[in-house]
Amino acid sequence: MKEYIYGRNPVYEALRAKRRQFFQLLINENAKEKGRLKEIIDLARKQNTTVTRVPRKRLDKIAPNNQGLALEVSGYPYHNVLDIVDKADARSEKLFVLILDTLQDPQNFGTLLRTAESVGVHGVIIPLARTAQVTAAVVNASSGASEHLLIAQANLAQAIGTLKESGAWIVGLEGSEQAQSPGKIRLDGGIGIVVGSEGQGMRRLTRESCDLLMKLPMEGQIESLNAAVAGSVALYLTYLEREKSK
Repeated sequence: MKEYIYGRNPVYEALRAKRRQFFQLLINENAKEKGRLKEIIDLARKQNTTVTRVPRKRLDKIAPNNQGLALEVSGYPYHNVLDIVDKADARSEKLFVLILDTLQDPQNFGTLLRTAESVGVHGVIIPLARTAQVTAAVVNASSGASEHLLIAQANLAQAIGTLKESGAWIVGLEGSEQAQSPGKIRLDGGIGIVVGSEGQGMRRLTRESCDLLMKLPMEGQIESLNAAVAGSVALYLTYLEREKSK
């Protein structure tokens, strides 16, 4: 299955990651080959990808916010949960995984992928159904971070079981009375952070699979943060604790 990735950073990162097949790079016929665009064209040519100048209207039909280019690629290369575990083992690091339970919004998904990549997670796990997939919109929202991540589609209950067998504690993010503040939870060991869907949070079976529940302390008038913001904060808190323990 072919699709188009658009936007300068997403296209650049896809070419740099070399995890997909590349078929052709479409460039606005009036664009000047300089800066990041020149880097993109050079990368494409090094990988024997056809570079074609096209009218802006053709790019706008692919995506309105295309930034003057689009890269035709193969579908997203999903991995499996054991690939994520193996990555941590190969680095002699304790597992650090982001688990997304039926997240729906591509922008939220992309934002969390960008954060996850920046804090060094070993991988991201999403359900097999009823969830956002890694589409071109998600790649764009992640600014290309998706291209460097191991993302697995799996039955979450089974995936969580695998992570636990590999030494990870599963921490679900929610604002219930049963949830504990970050200061009361150890975040420096093997860990899987679970972020639920935008409206419903974690599903019951996922919640019951968690070893601990964590809530972010809040002082303002707003009752909660959206999934992308809350998940990003939780990931950074975990990252900081892991850095302290090194």
